[in-house]
Amino acid sequence: MMSLYHTHMLPLNQCGSCLVQTISAPLPIVWSMLYRFDNPRAYKQFIKSCTMHSGDDGVGSIHEVMVVSGLPTETITKRLDELDDDRHNMVFSIIGGDHRLVNYQSTTTLHEDEREGGGGGGRKTVVIESFMVDISAGSSKEDTCLFVDIIIGCNLKSLASISEKLASMS
Repeated sequence: MMSLYHTHMLPLNQCGSCLVQTISAPLPIVWSMLYRFDNPRAYKQFIKSCTMHSGDDGVGSIHEVMVVSGLPTETITKRLDELDDDRHNMVFSIIGGDHRLVNYQSTTTLHEDEREGGGGGGRKTVVIESFMVDISAGSSKEDTCLFVDIIIGCNLKSLASISEKLASMS
């Protein structure tokens, strides 16, 4: 799955990274939160609101996201590029807004890990999220990747926390 979805050939002006989060909850619970492209506030802490501009929440849908204050942006326009319920794969691109994430694309995949110790009958879900983005003007490759890694890392930890609570209630 890593080579299929998370290996990107990056030009010199881009950087990318891959983050992995193991969640002690069954895959259907995690996917039910993640695949809702129209409701990123379900687990993403930095989002104030999300409004659909076009589409039906399927591939090609475009949403404008208002970001909480304190971040170096107010709005992000994103497009859902791929959504595969069977393979638990989602890809979106940032196509507009007042931010530094030029040519940003994110790929997220979910994978079952049935080793013992997880919630929901011992099942765990492994979430892999990779991205590629242009290196921000006036910034280094390392700083650009670190900035995005921190945001994604916070979102994945929040996804884990909420999914694990839902799994413990079922």
